[in-house]
Amino acid sequence: MKGMASWNKVQNVVELGVSGGRSQQIAWLQGLTLAWMTIECSVALSSAYTSHSVALLAFGSDSAVEFLSAAVVLLQFMSAARVSIHLAARLTSILLFALAGVIALVSVYSLAFHVHPEVSSAGIAITVAALVIMPLLGILKRQKARQARNPALAADAIQSLTCAYLAAITLLSLVANAMFQIQWFDAVAGLIAIPIVVIEARRAWRGEHCGCCS
Repeated sequence: MKGMASWNKVQNVVELGVSGGRSQQIAWLQGLTLAWMTIECSVALSSAYTSHSVALLAFGSDSAVEFLSAAVVLLQFMSAARVSIHLAARLTSILLFALAGVIALVSVYSLAFHVHPEVSSAGIAITVAALVIMPLLGILKRQKARQARNPALAADAIQSLTCAYLAAITLLSLVANAMFQIQWFDAVAGLIAIPIVVIEARRAWRGEHCGCCS
């Protein structure tokens, strides 16, 4: 009996060690996400302002929401500042619905009044970088979410992959404008992004996440 009790203690110590190491890995991953999203959001929104690009506005705003999502997950591992996942999801949903409305208004305005976006080298550079970095972050988060059975991290993984999809749409519009002077495609790219943002908002409101944690 003593031997069995000792073995159980050893197992508990090992499990605690694995859990602690996994939490550190997730915290590091979210810290890396926050650092990158700070750069991505800043460059995208400043480029959207200088070039009058609706697509960059949508991409940069989504980056800001992704920053908040990553911060919420990180706070789950900081007991002193832990926040409710339900409350955070509702706030994120409201921000996303508001974002969809802003994108719709700006896109329609751009098409109606023939607003011509300027070529944005910085916008092209940041979307190319996002196409490389965000899928990698999304895949790593999905793996850790499955291991830790963490629904908040699973939802954040979906947002990272969505960010990569929006980067592809934005890059396409920027290249079309730079190479072929197809300026109206920028506003169209903004309209294409709206259903993606609304789907994200509805999932966040309902507290839905991918099946990788089930």
